[in-house]
Amino acid sequence: MTDLVPHFIQGKAVSQLSEISYPIYNPAEGEQIAHVMVADSELVNHTVAVAKQAFSSWSATPPIKRAKVLFNFRQLLETHQKSLAAIITREHGKTTDDALGEVMRAIEVVELHCGLVKQLQGSVTIEAASHIDCMTQRQPLGVCVGVSPFNFPVMVPVWMMIPAIACGNSFILKPSEQDPSAAIRLLELLTEAGLPPGVVNVLQGDKSVVDALINHPDTMTLTAVASTPVAKSIYKEATALGKRAHTFGGAKNHCVVMPDADLDGAASAILGAAFGSAGERCMAISVAVIVGQATKEAFLSRLIPMVKKIRVDAGHLPNVDMGPLISAKHRERVLGMITEGVTEGANLIIDGRDFKHPTHPQGFYIGPCLFDDVTENMSIHQQEIFGPVLCVMTVESLDEALALVNRHPYGNGTAIFTRDGFSAREYTEKVQVGMVGINIPIPVPIAYHPFGGWKLSSFGDTNMHGEESINFYTRRKTVTSKWPETQVKGSVFSMPTHE
Repeated sequence: MTDLVPHFIQGKAVSQLSEISYPIYNPAEGEQIAHVMVADSELVNHTVAVAKQAFSSWSATPPIKRAKVLFNFRQLLETHQKSLAAIITREHGKTTDDALGEVMRAIEVVELHCGLVKQLQGSVTIEAASHIDCMTQRQPLGVCVGVSPFNFPVMVPVWMMIPAIACGNSFILKPSEQDPSAAIRLLELLTEAGLPPGVVNVLQGDKSVVDALINHPDTMTLTAVASTPVAKSIYKEATALGKRAHTFGGAKNHCVVMPDADLDGAASAILGAAFGSAGERCMAISVAVIVGQATKEAFLSRLIPMVKKIRVDAGHLPNVDMGPLISAKHRERVLGMITEGVTEGANLIIDGRDFKHPTHPQGFYIGPCLFDDVTENMSIHQQEIFGPVLCVMTVESLDEALALVNRHPYGNGTAIFTRDGFSAREYTEKVQVGMVGINIPIPVPIAYHPFGGWKLSSFGDTNMHGEESINFYTRRKTVTSKWPETQVKGSVFSMPTHE
């Protein structure tokens, strides 16, 4: 009998049997290790009621006291970083080093919001007019909801729930049903840090749980990271009901390699960005756009030997570069897209489709795949593969590269490799993408700069991180006050002025 991953409601684990459950696998071995039950409508309603009740007292808690909980949580994340990484690797498959990096990115966001007293500080204008003062303050919204993806089961939930509760909201997290255990461990640590019961809760489930949370009258905001169709659907449904929403979808991240680039450095950087975490990152580089045929030949002469040396194995083992994909179903999807690319005429220079693990052949592995001669309208260029597949394209100029990237429907992340400041500036100014790296292949910004893409990669008017998250999880109220020495008599029917 496999383990049951519980919900986490009102400060404790809750195991509820239901008609629908999902298996959880160790993708490195291809074996089921646990299962998770889908919350029914009664449990969803109960959890929202718990979060609503907790909001009343938590929102009234002074920010300095809320900050103390976050300081404690940060320390616990540091203490338990390795055990959290082990949970990620066991259920997701990414390497231990990659999982440790994910936890560290989560810690950075907690560190930022330990300074929430300053972040929530309002503004006051004394004597805006004669004997009139104006004050703008931030107030929390209520019960907030987050839907997190399988590829970052620690980092993304923290990016969602920590800014929300720092601002005084309560929160309900719906983690991916493919790797939900890390979310439970996060809630255990938050509780140990002193977070009151019910302020953050975890509901396990699938689309039915998400729909129930969207449609519940007492939920105020929706944040989601998912595929573009799912992110778009959640955004439309939530905003149609008058809720605040920002959702983050898919990506097809291009990097441009200029003729003057450090080709050794570029090849090494792009290798990790394309094949790290088996390509299951929304910020993974999946298309290398090489300027000039001679540049491409020189670039590939460096890249191909590196790709062939990538060490594929279970993520918990030492000296592993790339682990398995998340599931057998996703592996089949990626294999199908690779085959489609071959059918369309792309040149599969390195074919990892036949990779089999020597001791766990049932594991969800694909070896690294490298395509050359990819053209713009091929499916492997237009669609997000979300696997260890790098496409190489050739253009003749920076302008042609810019036009190619800007025509693509996704606009999440991009990078340019060059020694020339003008080329870098021209690219960053004109590219229609939300996050740009210069000689940096995965331009995920630090916690106090915005994270988010453009076009079909993001829906909503705000991104994640820093002030963007504070703006999303609060609403501003402006109070204009006047305290006359004596009671004013008589009504005034004209528009008040500042004189």
